[in-house]
Amino acid sequence: MSKKEKRILAFLAVTALTLGVAPRAEAMHIMEGYLPGGYCIAWGVLCLPFLAAGFFAIRKTLQERRNLITLLAMSGAFIFVISSLKIPSVTGSCSHMTGTGLGAILFGPSAVSILGLIVLLFQALLLGHGGLTTIGANTFSMAIAGPFVSWGIYLLCQKLKVNKRAGIFLAAALGDLVTYCVTALQMAVVHNADSTFGEALIKFLTVFAPTQIPLAVIEGIITVLIVMGLETYAKPELKTIGFLKEAK
Repeated sequence: MSKKEKRILAFLAVTALTLGVAPRAEAMHIMEGYLPGGYCIAWGVLCLPFLAAGFFAIRKTLQERRNLITLLAMSGAFIFVISSLKIPSVTGSCSHMTGTGLGAILFGPSAVSILGLIVLLFQALLLGHGGLTTIGANTFSMAIAGPFVSWGIYLLCQKLKVNKRAGIFLAAALGDLVTYCVTALQMAVVHNADSTFGEALIKFLTVFAPTQIPLAVIEGIITVLIVMGLETYAKPELKTIGFLKEAK
Protein backbone atom coordinates (compact mmCIF):
# COMPACT_ATOMS: atom_id res chain seq x y z
CA MET A 1 0.00 0.00 0.00
CA SER A 2 1.40 3.41 -0.96
CA LYS A 3 1.90 6.29 1.49
CA LYS A 4 -0.92 8.20 -0.20
CA GLU A 5 -3.36 5.33 0.31
CA LYS A 6 -2.30 5.03 3.97
CA ARG A 7 -2.95 8.75 4.49
CA ILE A 8 -6.42 8.40 2.97
CA LEU A 9 -7.25 5.46 5.26
CA ALA A 10 -5.91 7.34 8.27
CA PHE A 11 -8.11 10.31 7.38
CA LEU A 12 -11.18 8.06 7.18
CA ALA A 13 -10.37 6.53 10.58
CA VAL A 14 -9.95 9.93 12.22
CA THR A 15 -13.18 11.14 10.63
CA ALA A 16 -15.05 8.11 11.95
CA LEU A 17 -13.80 8.71 15.48
CA THR A 18 -14.58 12.41 15.30
CA LEU A 19 -18.12 11.95 14.06
CA GLY A 20 -18.64 9.09 16.49
CA VAL A 21 -18.75 11.47 19.45
CA ALA A 22 -21.74 13.38 18.09
CA PRO A 23 -24.42 14.13 20.71
CA ARG A 24 -27.23 11.64 21.15
CA ALA A 25 -30.39 12.24 19.15
CA GLU A 26 -33.48 10.29 18.26
CA ALA A 27 -32.65 8.62 14.96
CA MET A 28 -34.28 6.35 12.43
CA HIS A 29 -32.84 3.21 14.05
CA ILE A 30 -35.60 1.69 16.15
CA MET A 31 -34.90 2.61 19.76
CA GLU A 32 -35.24 0.52 22.92
CA GLY A 33 -38.84 -0.14 23.93
CA TYR A 34 -40.42 0.53 20.54
CA LEU A 35 -40.91 -3.18 19.71
CA PRO A 36 -42.46 -5.91 21.91
CA GLY A 37 -40.09 -8.62 23.10
CA GLY A 38 -41.56 -11.26 20.82
CA TYR A 39 -40.97 -9.14 17.73
CA CYS A 40 -37.41 -8.36 18.84
CA ILE A 41 -36.69 -12.08 19.10
CA ALA A 42 -38.42 -12.86 15.79
CA TRP A 43 -36.41 -10.27 13.84
CA GLY A 44 -33.22 -11.50 15.48
CA VAL A 45 -33.92 -15.10 14.51
CA LEU A 46 -34.77 -14.02 10.95
CA CYS A 47 -31.32 -12.41 10.69
CA LEU A 48 -29.39 -15.54 11.73
CA PRO A 49 -29.11 -17.31 8.33
CA PHE A 50 -28.01 -14.07 6.64
CA LEU A 51 -25.40 -13.43 9.32
CA ALA A 52 -24.10 -17.00 9.03
CA ALA A 53 -23.81 -16.60 5.26
CA GLY A 54 -22.04 -13.27 5.78
CA PHE A 55 -19.54 -14.76 8.22
CA PHE A 56 -18.64 -17.56 5.82
CA ALA A 57 -18.43 -15.12 2.89
CA ILE A 58 -16.03 -12.81 4.72
CA ARG A 59 -13.92 -15.70 5.98
CA LYS A 60 -13.61 -17.14 2.49
CA THR A 61 -12.76 -13.75 0.98
CA LEU A 62 -10.00 -13.05 3.50
CA GLN A 63 -8.59 -16.57 3.34
CA GLU A 64 -8.26 -16.40 -0.43
CA ARG A 65 -7.37 -12.69 -0.79
CA ARG A 66 -5.88 -11.30 2.39
CA ASN A 67 -5.06 -7.99 0.70
CA LEU A 68 -8.79 -7.15 0.65
CA ILE A 69 -8.97 -6.66 4.42
CA THR A 70 -8.24 -2.93 4.08
CA LEU A 71 -10.99 -2.43 1.50
CA LEU A 72 -13.42 -4.44 3.61
CA ALA A 73 -12.56 -2.40 6.70
CA MET A 74 -13.01 0.82 4.74
CA SER A 75 -16.49 -0.32 3.66
CA GLY A 76 -17.40 -0.90 7.30
CA ALA A 77 -15.95 2.48 8.35
CA PHE A 78 -18.00 4.17 5.64
CA ILE A 79 -21.19 2.58 7.00
CA PHE A 80 -20.32 3.73 10.52
CA VAL A 81 -19.49 7.30 9.53
CA ILE A 82 -22.34 8.00 7.15
CA SER A 83 -25.03 6.31 9.28
CA SER A 84 -23.90 8.28 12.35
CA LEU A 85 -24.72 11.59 10.67
CA LYS A 86 -28.24 12.29 11.92
CA ILE A 87 -30.14 14.96 10.01
CA PRO A 88 -33.11 16.70 11.73
CA SER A 89 -36.41 15.97 10.00
CA VAL A 90 -39.16 18.54 9.44
CA THR A 91 -41.45 16.13 11.27
CA GLY A 92 -39.53 16.49 14.53
CA SER A 93 -37.50 13.27 14.27
CA CYS A 94 -34.21 12.52 12.52
CA SER A 95 -33.07 10.70 9.39
CA HIS A 96 -29.69 9.42 8.25
CA MET A 97 -28.01 7.68 5.34
CA THR A 98 -27.00 4.01 5.58
CA GLY A 99 -23.80 3.58 3.55
CA THR A 100 -24.41 -0.12 2.96
CA GLY A 101 -24.69 0.14 -0.83
CA LEU A 102 -20.93 0.51 -1.27
CA GLY A 103 -20.08 -2.70 0.56
CA ALA A 104 -22.88 -4.61 -1.20
CA ILE A 105 -21.56 -3.56 -4.61
CA LEU A 106 -17.97 -4.48 -3.77
CA PHE A 107 -18.34 -7.61 -1.60
CA GLY A 108 -21.96 -8.72 -1.98
CA PRO A 109 -24.87 -8.31 0.46
CA SER A 110 -24.00 -11.23 2.74
CA ALA A 111 -20.73 -9.68 3.85
CA VAL A 112 -22.48 -6.39 4.57
CA SER A 113 -24.82 -8.10 7.04
CA ILE A 114 -21.81 -8.67 9.32
CA LEU A 115 -20.41 -5.18 8.76
CA GLY A 116 -23.81 -3.65 9.48
CA LEU A 117 -24.29 -5.68 12.65
CA ILE A 118 -20.92 -4.54 13.98
CA VAL A 119 -21.75 -0.91 13.20
CA LEU A 120 -25.17 -1.16 14.85
CA LEU A 121 -23.66 -2.69 17.99
CA PHE A 122 -21.10 0.11 18.29
CA GLN A 123 -23.74 2.77 17.67
CA ALA A 124 -26.12 1.27 20.24
CA LEU A 125 -23.41 0.96 22.90
CA LEU A 126 -21.43 4.15 22.29
CA LEU A 127 -23.84 6.62 20.70
CA GLY A 128 -27.25 5.60 22.02
CA HIS A 129 -28.27 5.21 18.39
CA GLY A 130 -30.77 2.35 18.14
CA GLY A 131 -30.84 -0.29 20.88
CA LEU A 132 -29.69 -3.73 21.92
CA THR A 133 -33.16 -5.29 22.15
CA THR A 134 -34.01 -3.94 18.68
CA ILE A 135 -30.66 -4.92 17.14
CA GLY A 136 -32.32 -7.71 15.15
CA ALA A 137 -34.92 -5.45 13.57
CA ASN A 138 -32.35 -2.75 12.79
CA THR A 139 -29.94 -5.32 11.35
CA PHE A 140 -32.61 -6.73 9.07
CA SER A 141 -33.64 -3.34 7.68
CA MET A 142 -30.23 -1.67 7.35
CA ALA A 143 -27.76 -4.55 7.00
CA ILE A 144 -29.85 -7.14 5.12
CA ALA A 145 -32.82 -5.71 3.20
CA GLY A 146 -31.07 -2.55 1.97
CA PRO A 147 -27.83 -4.25 0.86
CA PHE A 148 -29.64 -7.07 -0.97
CA VAL A 149 -31.69 -4.52 -2.91
CA SER A 150 -28.56 -2.48 -3.70
CA TRP A 151 -26.76 -5.58 -4.91
CA GLY A 152 -29.71 -6.70 -7.03
CA ILE A 153 -30.15 -3.29 -8.64
CA TYR A 154 -26.44 -3.04 -9.40
CA LEU A 155 -26.43 -6.47 -11.09
CA LEU A 156 -29.58 -5.58 -13.03
CA CYS A 157 -28.03 -2.34 -14.26
CA GLN A 158 -24.93 -4.27 -15.36
CA LYS A 159 -27.05 -6.72 -17.35
CA LEU A 160 -29.03 -3.90 -18.94
CA LYS A 161 -25.76 -2.15 -19.91
CA VAL A 162 -26.64 0.90 -17.82
CA ASN A 163 -23.79 3.36 -17.32
CA LYS A 164 -21.63 2.05 -14.45
CA ARG A 165 -21.83 5.20 -12.35
CA ALA A 166 -25.56 5.53 -12.91
CA GLY A 167 -25.96 1.93 -11.75
CA ILE A 168 -23.93 2.60 -8.60
CA PHE A 169 -26.01 5.70 -7.88
CA LEU A 170 -29.30 3.83 -8.27
CA ALA A 171 -28.09 0.88 -6.19
CA ALA A 172 -26.99 3.07 -3.26
CA ALA A 173 -29.97 5.43 -3.36
CA LEU A 174 -32.67 2.77 -3.69
CA GLY A 175 -31.02 0.53 -1.11
CA ASP A 176 -31.18 3.47 1.31
CA LEU A 177 -34.88 4.01 0.61
CA VAL A 178 -35.71 0.32 0.98
CA THR A 179 -34.06 0.32 4.42
CA TYR A 180 -36.51 2.94 5.60
CA CYS A 181 -39.48 1.30 3.94
CA VAL A 182 -38.69 -1.89 5.89
CA THR A 183 -38.24 0.09 9.11
CA ALA A 184 -41.62 1.75 8.54
CA LEU A 185 -43.16 -1.68 7.99
CA GLN A 186 -41.58 -3.00 11.21
CA MET A 187 -43.06 -0.11 13.16
CA ALA A 188 -46.47 -0.28 11.47
CA VAL A 189 -46.88 -3.96 12.34
CA VAL A 190 -46.88 -3.19 16.07
CA HIS A 191 -48.11 0.41 16.22
CA ASN A 192 -51.46 0.33 14.44
CA ALA A 193 -53.90 0.22 17.36
CA ASP A 194 -55.78 3.34 16.25
CA SER A 195 -55.67 2.63 12.51
CA THR A 196 -55.31 -0.11 9.93
CA PHE A 197 -51.89 -1.54 9.07
CA GLY A 198 -51.92 0.30 5.74
CA GLU A 199 -52.69 3.64 7.39
CA ALA A 200 -49.95 3.10 9.97
CA LEU A 201 -47.46 2.18 7.25
CA ILE A 202 -48.26 5.33 5.28
CA LYS A 203 -47.91 7.39 8.45
CA PHE A 204 -44.44 6.06 9.22
CA LEU A 205 -43.32 6.41 5.59
CA THR A 206 -44.58 9.99 5.53
CA VAL A 207 -42.70 10.90 8.71
CA PHE A 208 -39.29 10.41 7.09
CA ALA A 209 -40.01 11.05 3.40
CA PRO A 210 -39.22 14.82 3.43
CA THR A 211 -35.64 14.22 4.53
CA GLN A 212 -34.99 10.60 3.54
CA ILE A 213 -35.58 11.02 -0.19
CA PRO A 214 -32.99 13.81 -0.62
CA LEU A 215 -30.62 11.92 1.72
CA ALA A 216 -30.90 8.85 -0.52
CA VAL A 217 -29.94 10.99 -3.52
CA ILE A 218 -26.97 12.40 -1.61
CA GLU A 219 -25.89 8.91 -0.56
CA GLY A 220 -26.00 7.78 -4.17
CA ILE A 221 -23.77 10.67 -5.22
CA ILE A 222 -21.30 10.12 -2.36
CA THR A 223 -21.07 6.41 -3.17
CA VAL A 224 -20.27 7.19 -6.82
CA LEU A 225 -17.54 9.62 -5.76
CA ILE A 226 -15.98 7.07 -3.39
CA VAL A 227 -15.95 4.41 -6.10
CA MET A 228 -14.27 6.89 -8.44
CA GLY A 229 -11.61 7.46 -5.78
CA LEU A 230 -11.13 3.72 -5.29
CA GLU A 231 -10.69 3.28 -9.03
CA THR A 232 -7.76 5.67 -8.76
CA TYR A 233 -6.13 4.57 -5.50
CA ALA A 234 -7.19 0.93 -5.06
CA LYS A 235 -7.00 -0.57 -8.54
CA PRO A 236 -5.27 -3.81 -7.45
CA GLU A 237 -7.98 -4.54 -4.87
CA LEU A 238 -10.81 -3.74 -7.29
CA LYS A 239 -9.24 -5.97 -9.91
CA THR A 240 -8.94 -8.76 -7.34
CA ILE A 241 -12.68 -8.72 -6.65
CA GLY A 242 -13.45 -8.35 -10.37
CA PHE A 243 -15.04 -4.91 -10.05
CA LEU A 244 -12.97 -3.14 -12.71
CA LYS A 245 -13.18 -6.12 -15.02
CA GLU A 246 -16.98 -6.12 -14.68
CA ALA A 247 -17.11 -2.44 -15.46
CA LYS A 248 -15.22 -2.95 -18.68
